[in-house]
Amino acid sequence: MDEAPAIAVRALSKGFHAGKEPIRALDGISFTIRPHTVSGLIGPDGAGKTTLMRLIAGLLVPDAGQAEVLGLDASRDALAVQAALGYMPQRFGLYEDLTVQENLDLYADLQGVPLAERSPRYAELMHMTGLAPFTRRLARRLSGGMKQKLGLACTLVRPPRLLLLDEPTVGVDPVSRRELWAIVDRLVRDAGMSVLLSTAYLDEAERCSEVILLHEGRVLDQGPPAAMSARMAGRCWAVTVPGRRHRDVQAELAGTAGIVDALVQGDHVRLVTQAGTGSELPAPLAEIAGARYVPVAPRFEDVFVDLLAASAGAPPPAASGSPGLAGHGSEAVIEVRDLVRIFRDFRAVDGIGFTVRRGEIFGLLGANGAGKSTTFRMLCGLLPASSGSLRVAGLDLRHAAATARARIGYMSQKFSLYGNLSVAQNLDFFASAYGLAGSARRERIAWALEEFDLARHAEHLSADLSLGYKQRLAMACSLMHRPEILFLDEPTSGVDPLARREFWQRINALARAGVTVLVTTHFMEEAEYCDRLAIMAAGRILALDEPAAIKAGARTPQLPEPSMEDAFIALVETSVTQREAA
Repeated sequence: MDEAPAIAVRALSKGFHAGKEPIRALDGISFTIRPHTVSGLIGPDGAGKTTLMRLIAGLLVPDAGQAEVLGLDASRDALAVQAALGYMPQRFGLYEDLTVQENLDLYADLQGVPLAERSPRYAELMHMTGLAPFTRRLARRLSGGMKQKLGLACTLVRPPRLLLLDEPTVGVDPVSRRELWAIVDRLVRDAGMSVLLSTAYLDEAERCSEVILLHEGRVLDQGPPAAMSARMAGRCWAVTVPGRRHRDVQAELAGTAGIVDALVQGDHVRLVTQAGTGSELPAPLAEIAGARYVPVAPRFEDVFVDLLAASAGAPPPAASGSPGLAGHGSEAVIEVRDLVRIFRDFRAVDGIGFTVRRGEIFGLLGANGAGKSTTFRMLCGLLPASSGSLRVAGLDLRHAAATARARIGYMSQKFSLYGNLSVAQNLDFFASAYGLAGSARRERIAWALEEFDLARHAEHLSADLSLGYKQRLAMACSLMHRPEILFLDEPTSGVDPLARREFWQRINALARAGVTVLVTTHFMEEAEYCDRLAIMAAGRILALDEPAAIKAGARTPQLPEPSMEDAFIALVETSVTQREAA
């Protein structure tokens, strides 16, 4: 006899209001989830994933329908459901001024864990997460990946039968992501736990036994990822055009009839063609001189984009640059020499150096705590260097930081606009802050509203926007003054693949217009969009080269075609081994 489902959702609906506007977060959805497996919850921003998680956890009451969790009604028996499951939301509430141990003690108190059971449970959790050496460290001094692992440990202080994880790997580096997945796999394998996990990383969806794809509050599809990907067979291609940059080829192909998706991937552009084309390429592709096309195996992200592209409608036009931006050139516009930043006795940045040329997209990668954000803040003139040389836009930041900032656009890792102001008010404020006035200010605000498809949201509070639209607004604000250099600190963290594609179309267009872009990211595929990369660990640069060359350096007989994530992990792990041996 089959075991009862861990979760059974029947005709579940939930609505909210954003100001006066009603929002249908979930619209009569139904599905079941098998026990003792990892199930993935996938969907674009605003699809209803977090609302669904909160209904399952008994934290919200549905407007209609039912969520049955471990045989209990999540609405009627909310306390019993909450006693049986663990829930780690996107912003798990660690107490930054408490130590790792004190956070564990607090959550053990909140969850009623008997004192006699705590020590062995703590030991198991600290071993599982690798946090045993850090129990006396304050939570605010942990790296992003360590904070996520501590949040998971606090969620597991009382072993649950069902674990809900709402995007647990957002904002953490590939090494930490791999470690978190090892923990999840162990919980399912050894403890028989059931896990429902939402994620913005579609390579993670492929690790799930089954995925549920949500869009606009409805279930578009459900099934094993491999079976869903198999439906895309014959529609995926790798394209190369000798002598042309991949991002230029991608820009040309993206709007071609018959193409669902065009994405830079390593040393080629990955194409997904429309259904019904069979193994034939769309006719317009034959017009690209010298192009080479090789069929490739489908992956789950192809399914996601294919299912959503039609229902999402046409994206807003990709940015065509911005009038008045600097032209192309080969001169260095960012020059870093022997850069050091010390916080008390900690060297966050330890003698790094690199240059970035005009119109180049330069990626800065590293594990959490590697020194990327510190380097960024110094380059933007927000943090003084302890020693070394920093020149941005031809200006020495030690003596002309304010002047240099006027030529820089900056988009921070966390949404840093004013949530209690409308979209239009934010644009007006930042235009004023950058010194725009009169007709120039009005023209740039009009440009931003049209270019970023924000006009219909102009009077909405920015706090009420979806994550993808918050990202659009933040980028629009950073470009109000037509900067010649754009700094982007993990700008796509947490947004879905369609929003990431739109974002990179804009970045590529800006680079073609001569804007220099320096970007940090934890999405390794995004690293492949860059012209060059610097990979950091412990404040130092481990590798500085083009993406293809960095991947080639990780090639082994066992791994003849390494991905960027493979190369990143190999570099970081080698660095750790060398530091431990020193």
